Amino acid sequence: MQEKSLTQLALQRFKKNFWGVLSFIFIIICGIIAVFAYVFAPDDSRNANQMHLSIHSKKPGFEVTMLTVPGDEDLEQDLFGSIFFGKKNTDTEIPILSYQLKAGEVLYVPYNEDGDQALVKSVKTDFFDAQHLADRDAFAEAYIAHKKFILGTDKYGRDLLSRMLIGTRISFSIGFVAVVISLVIGILLGSMAGYYGGKIDAAIMWLINVTWSIPTLLLVIAITLALGKGFWQVFIAVGLTMWVEVARVVRGQVISTRQMQYVTAARALGFGNWRIVSHHILPNIMAPVIVIAAANFASAILIESGLSFLGIGAQPPTPSWGAMIKDHYSYIILGKAYLAIVPGIAIMSLVMAFMLLGNSIRDATDVKGRV
Repeated sequence: MQEKSLTQLALQRFKKNFWGVLSFIFIIICGIIAVFAYVFAPDDSRNANQMHLSIHSKKPGFEVTMLTVPGDEDLEQDLFGSIFFGKKNTDTEIPILSYQLKAGEVLYVPYNEDGDQALVKSVKTDFFDAQHLADRDAFAEAYIAHKKFILGTDKYGRDLLSRMLIGTRISFSIGFVAVVISLVIGILLGSMAGYYGGKIDAAIMWLINVTWSIPTLLLVIAITLALGKGFWQVFIAVGLTMWVEVARVVRGQVISTRQMQYVTAARALGFGNWRIVSHHILPNIMAPVIVIAAANFASAILIESGLSFLGIGAQPPTPSWGAMIKDHYSYIILGKAYLAIVPGIAIMSLVMAFMLLGNSIRDATDVKGRV
């Protein structure tokens, strides 16, 4: 009953924290975007990788007419796959200024900044459905689209907004996996060191101190190079470097908690060590662990962004906020700084949200604080 009242008190105090609630709502929104990124993205092709080099580095709000040339391969995919992993797309999108239907071919003027109508190219009508070629309106409805790029395009002419939305999934995934790995390893080793003490404590503390002494980014790079470049390798590498702080906090909490009367009572009743730790000690020390988990989530996002910036994180064409900054940081001096600033603001906002959430949870669970 006492535990329930403390939980209710913590929730009440958390609800009164404006920045904590706002951060929590922001994180929930980002989480929904991460899961359903391809539903919200204007470019729902896999990795939002539709390139249009003729319209590269365009400013936010840029609009263009697009001619879609159907691919010669009909790819089968289910609804689940297209929603969560994007559509397998073999169609070719061509930015155009104008087009004209002629016997056996479709003439079009490709987009150019000068608006020059002299350069005319053609596509054979074999690629298009015959019933749409007879009527210009039917052809336009099926193959011509007017597209607006809300955040502009990157240096390859890809929709920046779509890649930003899908990049949210990378940041959330790396944070979630890294936090899970760090919690599993940190809680296991920390509880063993704190509960048993002696040589076990000394050995685990030696491992903690050695790991702590190695620069985090350097250790992540070493593990990544050992495991190889790739999506999941980065997740594992980041997770294996973030357990140290969890283990230290858990160890300290277990040492102070194992002398409590309810733990002594559990021993007197004949409960085993595993049950005492898992059922009596750990549930009472999870508040600081949750705070560390929120901070580790933020740190994991920063580390992944740094790795992607260095080229050893998520590999192209997978969209990553850090890789976007790497691809466009030179544009800062070319008058198109937004290409690097937009993903930078996204990283800063999500990291700050997790840090504010962690601070709010810490304040709410501080039983020594004000009521």
